[in-house]
Amino acid sequence: MIRPLRRFLVLFLPVCALAVSAQAQIGGQSVFNSLALPPTARLAGLGGVAVSGPTNDPGMLYGNPALLNADTDGRLALSYGDYLADIRQSTAVYARNTDKLGRWGFGLSYLSYGDFTMYDPAGNPMGEFSVNDYHLSVANAHTMGPITLAGTARFAVAGIAGNHSMALLTDIGGVFKHPKQDFSVGLAVKNLGYQIKPFEGAEREPLPLDVQLGLTIKPEHMPLRFTVTAHHLTQFDIVYLDTAQTNRQTLDGERKTQKKSTGDKIARHFVIGGELLLSKGLNVRVSYNHLRRRELRLDNTSGGAGLAFGVLLKLSQYQFEYTRAYYHTSGAANYLTLSRNIDELFGKKE
Repeated sequence: MIRPLRRFLVLFLPVCALAVSAQAQIGGQSVFNSLALPPTARLAGLGGVAVSGPTNDPGMLYGNPALLNADTDGRLALSYGDYLADIRQSTAVYARNTDKLGRWGFGLSYLSYGDFTMYDPAGNPMGEFSVNDYHLSVANAHTMGPITLAGTARFAVAGIAGNHSMALLTDIGGVFKHPKQDFSVGLAVKNLGYQIKPFEGAEREPLPLDVQLGLTIKPEHMPLRFTVTAHHLTQFDIVYLDTAQTNRQTLDGERKTQKKSTGDKIARHFVIGGELLLSKGLNVRVSYNHLRRRELRLDNTSGGAGLAFGVLLKLSQYQFEYTRAYYHTSGAANYLTLSRNIDELFGKKE
């Protein structure tokens, strides 16, 4: 086990070094931040970040392209995300294996922010305009024993009232899966690329680069599976303090100052998730994202921000997954994924 795992980590050292030199960007410091949103119910149910734990869900290529495996072959997954306000996301993913060119995954995601009213300088309405993002992804994975290495090429387009920006990106990932035990380690470099066309009148901006490392383990004889993922590994301090709140005065005249703690800096890098395996056709999930909770909570209440709950249900050949993820006290997001092996559905019977 040690030798293959060591080989897996050594293969990724040059890629991680490149990512460190590029510097990660968070908190409104980059464009195409919609790439950080989980497009499928399973990924959302694991806290929005997951790079380990191979399953039969081809949509997990958005978490780590190396999660494509034999169980995803021939499966089509259709996902729908209902975010706050009028924000909606639709995603379709299909995986297929080939004898010589490895395993392929194809994904198309469309994110709509809704329609907005346009006004002239005098405040007169001039009609409506839409805001949306498109992501087209093609992934390729190769498995060599317990190690899977993969990459995703992605073309992203963002549009605001006919003004468009375009970017070319890649995700590079690897997974080590223990040959006997239910244990896996994953590593992924996400959104490494270049904004080939900025918005009209704007300069090129960095992309939301992220390096993630995680592990998934199921203790023997227990119906539980745990996943722990660390993200934004190229930047230790990802704490943002609101400048309007860092040095404010309370109603009783006391001046309140926000401070950063080492524990909070570390905790914001981690997402933890658990699955209760009730049967082969029924799983329940729960996860906690500390960064999301700290950034989206209010002073007096959190509204469950950072928590996500999900369920997986298999009925015959169809698989349904639902997740409710809490972002803010004003509401939560709902995700629904329907998947099936369409190669078996449309394939010829021998």
